[in-house]
Amino acid sequence: VQLQASGGGLVQAGGSLRLSCAASRMILSVFWGYDMGWYRQTPGKEREMVAVISSDRTTKYEDSVKGRFTISKDNTRRTVYLQMNSLKPEDTGVYYCNFKGANSELWGQGTQVTVSS
Repeated sequence: VQLQASGGGLVQAGGSLRLSCAASRMILSVFWGYDMGWYRQTPGKEREMVAVISSDRTTKYEDSVKGRFTISKDNTRRTVYLQMNSLKPEDTGVYYCNFKGANSELWGQGTQVTVSS
C-alpha cells in the first residue's frame, strides 16, 4: 500500500493550504488502526512532527501550529488531511504523511510547501 500526498504549493504569508494523504487501496479496518501524522523537514534539520491524529481521533500539534493547523481524517476516503491557515514563512518545508501501526509504518512521498513573506 502506498500513501499519496498532495496539496502543497507556493502561498503568501497569511494564506491557506490543505494537504491530503490518501491510502486508497488500504482495507478500511487496517486504516482504522493506524495513528496518522504530518511531519515537516527543512534543510539541515531533522524531520519534525507537525500534527498527529490517533486511531481514536485524539489530536496533537507542534506548539507553533496550534490554532492554525487542523488534522483530520476521512475513513470513507482513506485519507488524512492537514488544513493549514494563517501560514507563515517558517512553515516552509517538505511535508510528509505518516501512518504508524502496531507492526508497520508507512511514509508518503512528501509535498513541498513554500510560504513567501
